[in-house]
Amino acid sequence: MRPAGPAIALRNNPHLTELWYDSRMAAQSKIEWTDSTFNPWVGCTKVARPGGAASACDFCYAESWAKRSGQVKWGNNPRRRTTADYWKKPLAWNAQARDFQRVHGRRQRVFCASLADVFDNQADPQWRIELFALIRECDQLDWQLLTKRPQNIRKMLPSNWGKGYANVWLGTTTEDARAYRQRAAHLLRLPAKIHFISYEPALGPIGALRMDGSVPDWVIIGGESGVRANRARHTNPKWARDAIAECRKVGAAPFLKQWGTYANNPLVAEIGLLTEEAKRLDPPENGKGGGMLDGRLWREFPVGAPVVSATGRRAVDAVEGRTVPAW
Repeated sequence: MRPAGPAIALRNNPHLTELWYDSRMAAQSKIEWTDSTFNPWVGCTKVARPGGAASACDFCYAESWAKRSGQVKWGNNPRRRTTADYWKKPLAWNAQARDFQRVHGRRQRVFCASLADVFDNQADPQWRIELFALIRECDQLDWQLLTKRPQNIRKMLPSNWGKGYANVWLGTTTEDARAYRQRAAHLLRLPAKIHFISYEPALGPIGALRMDGSVPDWVIIGGESGVRANRARHTNPKWARDAIAECRKVGAAPFLKQWGTYANNPLVAEIGLLTEEAKRLDPPENGKGGGMLDGRLWREFPVGAPVVSATGRRAVDAVEGRTVPAW
């Protein structure tokens, strides 16, 4: 008889379930723009776009995770709250914040939530109340809240939000200019320390960033990942180049995360190199499918940390900021 696979073992063993939460959702994140991930609950429903337009949700990596792990049924099904011990992880990070800051020269960033949506109207409202209380308590962490439902944010913010918690960044996902105009219109009207855009997967040009006099502080750019390379949709390097130019124009910090597949990488798509040649010049360590554009990495943040150059060395004289080039 074949031994039970990991998904079966997880379903049948609560102890292994807790270990899964610890290792998968609380360890150091591989996501280039954050340090750790925290999921107060798991589960989500795909967000469809008007007219059947291509959506970031079409090849959802979190849905794939749910199918493999058996932890939650995706779609219009109950969300599953994570364990009480798992909820203590941010408290531990917060207690160790001074050590983190001594090593990294900045505050720890926490992406919430990679396997759910904080502003999901199908999540238990009490869980969200308790999440914001935790965020408030963990004031030495910078919390990056990314949603595809920015229209829900205002009504779901805590009553003491005021001009925004000092340690919370609010963001939304946009696939192209149409999605940006729709979702950023909600996001940029809200008070927040940092407003950010996840332009990933980039499925079309993002267009102008300024809306009614407001602009985001930070724009993450990326091709499609979390799906087999032969299924990943195309990201034109020109869209990323134009987005970075628009960031420079309005004073936003650009962060090119990855190309998703080497077919999108400009070394292949524009210059015509073979994939193996491109991998040598822009290795997967720079991100899935590489992460360089025009000979460098674009890895800027709106506030807080020393900049790391394209070669991985800290740029001695560079300071992170919306208006300061990375190197």
